[in-house]
Amino acid sequence: MAVAVSADLPRILRTQGAPLEIGPFIVRLSSRLPAIAESIGLHYTEQLLPADTPFSDFHVRLDRAPGVRGVWRPQARFYLDGSSPFKPLPLSQAFPLFEWGLNWCIAQHGHHYLMIHAAVAARDDQALIMPGAPGAGKSTLVAALALSGWRLLSDEFALLSLENGLLTPLPRPVSLKNQAIPLIRERFPEAVVGRSAHETTKGTVAHMKPPSASLARAQAPARPAWLVFPRFAPGGDDTLREMPKAHALLTLADAAFNYSVLGGQGFEAAAELVDRCACAQLDYADLDRSLSALNALPDAP
Repeated sequence: MAVAVSADLPRILRTQGAPLEIGPFIVRLSSRLPAIAESIGLHYTEQLLPADTPFSDFHVRLDRAPGVRGVWRPQARFYLDGSSPFKPLPLSQAFPLFEWGLNWCIAQHGHHYLMIHAAVAARDDQALIMPGAPGAGKSTLVAALALSGWRLLSDEFALLSLENGLLTPLPRPVSLKNQAIPLIRERFPEAVVGRSAHETTKGTVAHMKPPSASLARAQAPARPAWLVFPRFAPGGDDTLREMPKAHALLTLADAAFNYSVLGGQGFEAAAELVDRCACAQLDYADLDRSLSALNALPDAP
């Protein structure tokens, strides 16, 4: 149950922490940073839980780095259960640091799923899974799909249940990078896009809030239907062509965070996923042409 954001949000973040319901996880976030309060109020309004929520999967804190870095060229530091697993980043990158740190938390602790580095959207509860390395264009594509009537399941993780083979939604802000930021803002003026963080390890980054319709169905799983491997090829042609299933399985295994951790169970889950899905390679150059190709995917039987 989400609660309305109020002027109390900065106080709650400073004191007991604000619980956020993010798909199957509850994250209790504490921070004294005004930029974090602003970003949580913008992006996670509909995922805030009552402050007295008793249980959290992750206890996260974002604060200024201690010592001289707290005042001179100030930095932000990410803490999980009091420990800091990462180097600090410039204070202007505090919210991207939260999102990247949360990726790490899920990847380290979500082994009841086969976790695939992929963007995921659904049409009529049939899921399109787009695995890809950084720069493949999956975040831009899934943002555009989510703003075109598809349901956003995730920008970063395909969470495949090991019990029933369904995909668990993990709707979070979509991480747009570099030229994708003005592209999405201009193509979809209704998109809610936060401040840009410059000079990160990924260039300029800004986050797009998931559409309310996607958040309203955050507990509704989807059935895998299409497995499409995008590849951003500027200046080329937009082509969607069938991929042999053996090739798809090998490529998928490389994109799974915990494939080797799960062992035989991971292989069986990946093989069943490939077997159930139509598999394709997408060479992506123009957003509108690639969107047309993805919208034309036939419904799975």
